[in-house]
Amino acid sequence: MSLKLRDDEKAMLAGDYGPARQKAMALLVRYAEALGVERFVDTTNVAGVPGSITPFLHQYYGAYGSDYNTIFSLFDLDADEVVEVPRVSGHSCMLQGGIDPENFEVLGKTAEALALDQAGEQGAAARDIEVLRTCTPYLVGNVPGRGEHCAWMESSAVVYCNSVLAGRTNTEGRESTSAAMLTGKIPDFGFHRDEYRFGTHLIKVETPVETILDWGMLGYFTGQCVGEKIPVLTGSIGKPQVILHKHFGAAAASSGGVEMYHMVGLTPEAATEEMAFGPGRPKEVFVYDAAARQRIYDDLNANGRSRDVDFVMLGCPHAALEQIEEACRLLDGRRLSENTQLWIFTSRVVRAQAQAKGYAQRIIAAGGHIITDTCSAIGQAIPPGTKVAALDSAKQVHYLPAIMNIEAWFGSTADCINAALTGRWQGELV
Repeated sequence: MSLKLRDDEKAMLAGDYGPARQKAMALLVRYAEALGVERFVDTTNVAGVPGSITPFLHQYYGAYGSDYNTIFSLFDLDADEVVEVPRVSGHSCMLQGGIDPENFEVLGKTAEALALDQAGEQGAAARDIEVLRTCTPYLVGNVPGRGEHCAWMESSAVVYCNSVLAGRTNTEGRESTSAAMLTGKIPDFGFHRDEYRFGTHLIKVETPVETILDWGMLGYFTGQCVGEKIPVLTGSIGKPQVILHKHFGAAAASSGGVEMYHMVGLTPEAATEEMAFGPGRPKEVFVYDAAARQRIYDDLNANGRSRDVDFVMLGCPHAALEQIEEACRLLDGRRLSENTQLWIFTSRVVRAQAQAKGYAQRIIAAGGHIITDTCSAIGQAIPPGTKVAALDSAKQVHYLPAIMNIEAWFGSTADCINAALTGRWQGELV
């Protein structure tokens, strides 16, 4: 199968649209040829981290300083020369980074690292890239339409886009998303194509799934069972809202690399089981029952030993306003334990909403922090001296202990807030 370029794509590759788009198109051609695809699709919605400047990149390209064109050209476009990066084509947004400018010292970051991060953000904004700085763009206005071809990074955002919104995207990288921002093109493969979006494995849910904790555990079980395939879920799954889909998809993407799932009667491309599987049949059938639920809970808590909790982290994926409200309700005006810190991660938009509602002020009055733009895993940031964390995110408990060499407990939001208030882990599966 050979790649066939349309006239506008040939023109970009020839340099008719300027050197930056020529470099971007050349990168995408290499990408498409490596995949063995025949054509590109037009994408009107791109989410990545274009031109982000980290201390590592600054050190690597130190001879060039922190110039945005340099970082974008040499790193994002893999070019052999620096070119002027123009304004982007279509709707593009910038996802999370590593530093909250209002809390960089809390995160243990330096003023120099903040300056580099801000330079990357300013460079993106100057090129008409919407600066969202979140892993949940769908919570703050970027909601693709059904069938819309997208090019998104961030595993939990990709699985939500494909499954809940019926947008179409593969899990892209920094380079492919940055090139797509300039060209409006992405290779036509994987989840862009109808035939790839049908279910492959059946998950029968035989125990009630209702809370965030439940949905995170079901997601973790699903990813363990199907790996990178496409699960179809039936049974006692109720009607998940945005927050529950968010935690389910993030967990499934973490434990198994799931990029799309179907819930029969609940997600757009699964009105029936037959619709979800299309022309195929389930390759395997798995049952999520009370025993499986207990096993997953035990797996997620296998790293916890000491019940003295130093750090409670909420907001992975980034917290919705309702979750911050719940944290306030659970705190009930009390102060955190002097031995424990509480960090709640969210987007800039949601933090502003939380401030307008008075929720952020209540979190701070209790001794906690509302932090944006990043999370403990992405930012590799935890309070100094942390040995044991408490988390309500199956995704975060999957990653953070390995990244930061700590113990972690997994439980409900109420379990985590109780740990923040008492300094002790008392969570249990009910």
